[in-house]
Amino acid sequence: MLLKTFGWSFAITVVGLALAGVLWGWQGLAIVGILSVLEISVSFDNAVINAGILRKMNAFWQKIFLTVGILIAVFGMRLVFPVVIVAITAKLGPIEAVKLALNDKAHYQELVTSAHPAIAAFGGMFLLMIFLDFIFEERDYKWLSWIEKPMAKMGKLDMLSVIIALVALLVTAMTVATNVAHGGGDKTATVLLAGVAGLITYLVVGGISGYFEDKLEDEEDEDGDEATAAPATQGAGSALGLAGKAAFFLFLYLEVIDASFSFDGVIGAFAITNDIFMMALGLGIGAMYIRSLTVFLVRKGTLDDYVYLEHGAHYAIGALAVILLISIKYEINEVITGLIGVVLIGLSYASSVVRNRREGKPGDSAGAKPEVASGV
Repeated sequence: MLLKTFGWSFAITVVGLALAGVLWGWQGLAIVGILSVLEISVSFDNAVINAGILRKMNAFWQKIFLTVGILIAVFGMRLVFPVVIVAITAKLGPIEAVKLALNDKAHYQELVTSAHPAIAAFGGMFLLMIFLDFIFEERDYKWLSWIEKPMAKMGKLDMLSVIIALVALLVTAMTVATNVAHGGGDKTATVLLAGVAGLITYLVVGGISGYFEDKLEDEEDEDGDEATAAPATQGAGSALGLAGKAAFFLFLYLEVIDASFSFDGVIGAFAITNDIFMMALGLGIGAMYIRSLTVFLVRKGTLDDYVYLEHGAHYAIGALAVILLISIKYEINEVITGLIGVVLIGLSYASSVVRNRREGKPGDSAGAKPEVASGV
């Protein structure tokens, strides 16, 4: 099971490290290895969130996420994204931006770093909305009930999460964005614009995927009722079509989440190297392990067995959102970011184990686990 799930990650790690050693020597090999560990530690909570969404998809869209999705994650976010940021901020063409990344790495790094306020505001607002919508929703299981019970009651107010997110954005723009560490100067307008864009992206992509998901569930309920009354007349065509639309927007939602998680990893990687190919290789290896861990969680039914894991991951998302917004002005070590996520998930896992023992439940669920398409 472990080898089947992580086999591709193990193989790519061996090939990637060997390639790094051949191209850049022992120093390059060490840098790529460090970047891989950095990506895994920072994005561990991403795997838990991904698993919660991936298990809702059918086999086809799971495979799309694990194949096309990994190409977007590795080449799109870890290689192309920094170059695009430089092209936009420096008003260069894509070819000129690539030449700059290859021939003037120090200036390239400076331009990417100067774009950090906009990147952090966009990603911070997107992740903050994920956390707020989770904490304001009524749930069967509550981990930190002293927080989650009153929050669930407050969540009955329409658009509360949007209001709180906008207030957080205004506070950020009027405080930490006035004299930023990255690029210097007043970035209030930039932070406001990027933050609103992150909020709109969440509302559009999340809203559309939620709409089709809810509609699919309604159609399946209606089909189930019709099947009970007259099995020969039920039609599954519309339900399958809706499933495709729902899965498509869930896929987009997953990719935006992955992008938001990768922002801090990409920016933080410049503290280790400004070589875009070392960065893409190291972060790409780490992203492969996050995908494999997502598959492992789905196949094992871990989120069903350990019911507080999703809580821990969402609290880690909330912490990461706050860190991204604060990092607009203040330097925050990536080790701190990674440790917060690992600690919160570790605590939620331990709480789940205690709960299972208290209720006499085994570590693994007795029922069959949902299958996930192979491919990574």
